[in-house]
Amino acid sequence: MSKTRAKSSDARQRIVETAERLFYAEGVRAVGIDRIVAEAEVAKMSLYNHFSSKDDLILAVLQYREEKFSALFEQWMRRHTEAGLDGLGAFFAALQDWFESPGFRGCMFINSRVELADAGHPASKFSAYHKARFHQMLRTIIQESSGIKAAELTASAIALLVEGAIVTAVMEQSSKPAEVARDAALALIARAKRK
Repeated sequence: MSKTRAKSSDARQRIVETAERLFYAEGVRAVGIDRIVAEAEVAKMSLYNHFSSKDDLILAVLQYREEKFSALFEQWMRRHTEAGLDGLGAFFAALQDWFESPGFRGCMFINSRVELADAGHPASKFSAYHKARFHQMLRTIIQESSGIKAAELTASAIALLVEGAIVTAVMEQSSKPAEVARDAALALIARAKRK
């Protein structure tokens, strides 16, 4: 790789990482391009060489965040599974880890979707895609952990519990909602097994 291409790639990564940090901490609409450029220590032209607009940058940041968050959440789950928890227990323990992580401000995908308002915005569509993937992972974990074959309704209800736990964790600045959601999920699964 040439030095110019490497520098360009480094600049793009700095822009995305800086924007991710700022967007998560303050919101996608509250943070301007000038601030991102200043904190990433790149020229404004460099940003526009990589992203045609702030909207393109928001989408790139969400794509980066999804990759980063998925890897981190899987790492947390793996650690809890290795410690002896089943899949569902590991999921909720990882959720609690996330709620306790420094700077936790909830789900960047929910936050961005609310701020953008336009369901047709590419970043809004990507946020919906992320949530669908996250919920599919949860459905798979529920099926594998509980043995419930037709787990769609139960999984959807538990996904709603998780989304509510995320919002409540932000509002209360507490990881307790992960425990409450876990207990409610286990009750839903027990009920589904009796049917």
